[in-house]
Amino acid sequence: MLLIYGFHAISSRLRQNSAGMVEIYLDRERHDPRARELLQQAEEKGVRIIFMERQRLDGMAGSDKHQGVVAKVEEAKQYHDVFDVLETLSEPALLLVLDGVQDPHNLGACLRVADAMGAHAVVVPKDRAAGLNATVRKVASGAAETVPFVTVTNLARSLREIKEAGVWVLGAAGEAQSDLFSVKLEGPTAWVLGAEGEGLRRLTRETCDQLVSIPMFGSVESLNVSVASGICLYETRRQRNGLK
Repeated sequence: MLLIYGFHAISSRLRQNSAGMVEIYLDRERHDPRARELLQQAEEKGVRIIFMERQRLDGMAGSDKHQGVVAKVEEAKQYHDVFDVLETLSEPALLLVLDGVQDPHNLGACLRVADAMGAHAVVVPKDRAAGLNATVRKVASGAAETVPFVTVTNLARSLREIKEAGVWVLGAAGEAQSDLFSVKLEGPTAWVLGAEGEGLRRLTRETCDQLVSIPMFGSVESLNVSVASGICLYETRRQRNGLK
């Protein structure tokens, strides 16, 4: 069992997998429309609501950022091999690989854009990277429950295995000679992005099939990893769907 918090994350979980929701704990002082809507949604799904003091919710969530609602849920399936995902696909793979992203807010935002762009999985290394915790799930606004999250022991080795499976591995790097608008993205693709500031680690960079830069037209020199992920994934979908 695990705890998630925040109205958006809990409402999304109710819509997508209410059978995996054990019970919801709601601030007894909340009588606003958002709380009433959640109460109605939980009642329709047959999920128990327990009212309690906000201080108890603070203790359960480990912070006061829960918005007055916490839920106990069954943990979603965990993936430790990207091939568990690849073998289920009926279209060219689209993966988002994150190298050393340690900020849970960035990871949550990356999961959210991965869901929006139809990425089939988010792949992260086991060490020196954020994992799925309550903060990530809240920021992801339900995407942590819909996008397969694959934790691998050795990222470079996993990338080599992904390449052997016929997936073209592209690393996002500001100094790359090829830019996003010059590469073909219609086949199986894995985008690899590093943490803002540090970028891709050397071994990860060397393992990629190709390095690609995002064209920048303003004065800023870099983008947040979730923003960069969204741009790369969107351009991939644009090319696949033949959009102009």
